[in-house]
Amino acid sequence: MNARLARICVMTGVLAVVLLPIYWLVSTSFKSNREITQEGTLYPHVPTLDNYVRLFTEKQFGSYLTNSLVVTFFSVAIALVVGAMGAYAIARFRLPFAMDRKVGLFLLTLRIIPPVVILIPVYLLMLSLGLLDSWLGLIATYTAFNVTFCVWMMESFFREIPVDLEEAAMVDGDSRFGAFRRITLPLAAPGLAATAIFAVLVTFNEFLFALALTATPRAMTMPRGTATLIGRIDTDWASMAAAGVIGALPIVLFALLVQRHLVRGLTMGAVK
Repeated sequence: MNARLARICVMTGVLAVVLLPIYWLVSTSFKSNREITQEGTLYPHVPTLDNYVRLFTEKQFGSYLTNSLVVTFFSVAIALVVGAMGAYAIARFRLPFAMDRKVGLFLLTLRIIPPVVILIPVYLLMLSLGLLDSWLGLIATYTAFNVTFCVWMMESFFREIPVDLEEAAMVDGDSRFGAFRRITLPLAAPGLAATAIFAVLVTFNEFLFALALTATPRAMTMPRGTATLIGRIDTDWASMAAAGVIGALPIVLFALLVQRHLVRGLTMGAVK
């Protein structure tokens, strides 16, 4: 009985730690700024949707959200295509000096370099290419970062798929690429889903490069646009909370869509 009570207490504490910030964010989004800063209520006494309406009518949040969705979709999609082919090549072909076993780690090392270290070179490159404050500049930057991560993640999945399946397809007249597309890639779908959701999370929430490479609402992403709600004199806390709720919805919906593949992917060794 005591052990059961202890487990209940621990689970309750964990749930409180996890859910309390979410509750506070959602409840704050329905409060007025006066209720947030002066009254400090635990729940909205006079719930209002004005914060959400103001985001789209006065704060240009619709443009920020659209930019984030477009940039995230294209950068992750391109990175998955290129990364899957690169990971497949590493998993199936042998390189001199056993480099095929080291390329993935080398790429991961490049990925974990602090972004601020290469911020200035990336900025100067985008400036010389005329891609500042544009979707294309952000897509190119995020794709470059995501490809290394996708290769590292997907390599282990392709190694777990038996080579015999591809060889049987090629014996039947299929090409190497055809066997990859029709046999190997569908079997690696859980890995693609697990890789995609991690890449989407990183890309959708990225702030540093969006801050440096964008300057107007035509290209600002959601995290960058939300930062504009912080003024020199006043901060629109209610609108920021509403922006946080709206910004979380695409990630939640995407996670629900790929949940089946994601759970299987995590149990097949996607996370090393």
